[in-house]
Amino acid sequence: MLSHVDWAAFLVAMAAIELTPGPNMGWLAALSAQRGRRAGMLAVCGIALGLTAQLMAAATGLSALLGQMPVLYEMLRWSGVAFMVFLAYEAWQDTGETSPLNRNNADGFWRGLVANLLNPKALVFYVVVVGQFANAQVGPVWLQITALGVIHVAIATFIHTLIVLLGARLGTTLETYRTAPVTRGVFAIMMLAIAAWIAVSTGNTCN
Repeated sequence: MLSHVDWAAFLVAMAAIELTPGPNMGWLAALSAQRGRRAGMLAVCGIALGLTAQLMAAATGLSALLGQMPVLYEMLRWSGVAFMVFLAYEAWQDTGETSPLNRNNADGFWRGLVANLLNPKALVFYVVVVGQFANAQVGPVWLQITALGVIHVAIATFIHTLIVLLGARLGTTLETYRTAPVTRGVFAIMMLAIAAWIAVSTGNTCN
């Protein structure tokens, strides 16, 4: 069912997105430095559960429409491109001026869960980015998005776990890396490259 997927492109895209400096990375690193690994891992579990809920909402809602409406497909395709451009902008703008240590200090699990449940970007991500790798001609779209989304959640959880471990050990050093201009610039360029790839590679394909 997923034999059509360009696995190299998919895995690189998912890893690059998760490694891009952003709120989750900064918050997890700061939380782990301040409260230890246990608090950080509880937060990772909350984030994973929130992402899974968003994934299921995207997969079930999109499956009823995608593949039968070419106009919708084009809208989603260009939304995917725009979303990656937005992530590039966000990566470049994330200077860390609002320190995660000064944010809500509630329990990590619930903060991670609620933040991702209420984050519309997570839903948009599964629809317009992960959805680009689904193809209605080879099987149910909802099932493909679910399978690909589960892989993304696994990648995200792995990377978030590494951030927690590094945050607990390195503390402010990781935050300095995250907000460095060179780091932000590199990841911004990576997001733009993925945006260009989506625009070119999906132009002649109808999901």
